[in-house]
Amino acid sequence: MGNLTVAVLGAAEYASNLGKKGTASDITLYNLKKGEDTVTFIEPTRYPERLAPLFYAVAMADKAVVVVDELNSTFGECLVMLQCTSLNSGYFFLRNYILQEKIIPMLKGTSLEKFEFIADNPVLLKERCLIEAAQKANCEAEGAFGTVPVDHAFSVKGVGTVVLGLVAKGTIKKHDTLKILPGTKTVQLRSIQKHDDDFDLASDGDRVGLALKNVEAKDVDRGTVLTTDPSVKTSKTLETNATLVKYWPTPLKAGMVMHLGHWMQFLNCKVEAVTDEGDWRKPALTLALEKEIVHYPGDQAVLTYLENGKLRVAGTVTLP
Repeated sequence: MGNLTVAVLGAAEYASNLGKKGTASDITLYNLKKGEDTVTFIEPTRYPERLAPLFYAVAMADKAVVVVDELNSTFGECLVMLQCTSLNSGYFFLRNYILQEKIIPMLKGTSLEKFEFIADNPVLLKERCLIEAAQKANCEAEGAFGTVPVDHAFSVKGVGTVVLGLVAKGTIKKHDTLKILPGTKTVQLRSIQKHDDDFDLASDGDRVGLALKNVEAKDVDRGTVLTTDPSVKTSKTLETNATLVKYWPTPLKAGMVMHLGHWMQFLNCKVEAVTDEGDWRKPALTLALEKEIVHYPGDQAVLTYLENGKLRVAGTVTLP
């Protein structure tokens, strides 16, 4: 069984043409299934009013579909977010007589150069995504650890606490004991579902619903990470290097309150110190976070500044 996760950007409810509507909050999920292969389409429902839904949708995705109705600041911000998450596979649909030649210069030198320009055809898109999902069919990773960032959590009568998420790395198995991070608690994995079918394990890229034993939904809400991997760590103060995007207008300053995005975490952080060696777009930062961020050593996170107006995506930082 293969699963492909696709962020759909630029046109509200476009993904309703692609799959059956599922979980809806500030992001909305649409599900497409053919045989054992599945595609999850994610729309950032509350974007551009809020930046976090755009980050969540893109951070979860293997691929992106960008519907281009207008060349404006929202389109530009979407491109920058895609670049900062290093998403290098996707499609552009051009509408309203917008020409490909207008877009290509914006992509030069970025991961988005690999995106394809294709006709706005939902039927064709579904077929292509299902083929790619089949090609992604996971192999069982015997003995591997596994990590699942949670994007939704709720209580189900007769079942208990259920969380939804994507397997970020490795493999999880039914009856595993998972650490709940941040924190010190553990939980037992009662059952695994993928698109409403029961499975004994799930691996990289699988969209899962997990029934958990001996935990309440409020203790595993969005941003929580479930893992069996001892290399996953938490950090609350970061000494790190940043890379600011070329469109970012001014140097960062101590005292700025920013947000750091990683997996399904979008956390407040304060810039406590900034130094650079002559290039203000590559500063060394000391960041104090409102709560611990969960990550693998060396992961990249997206740095954002919500007070900046038309472009709120500042760049990336490396997590220690």
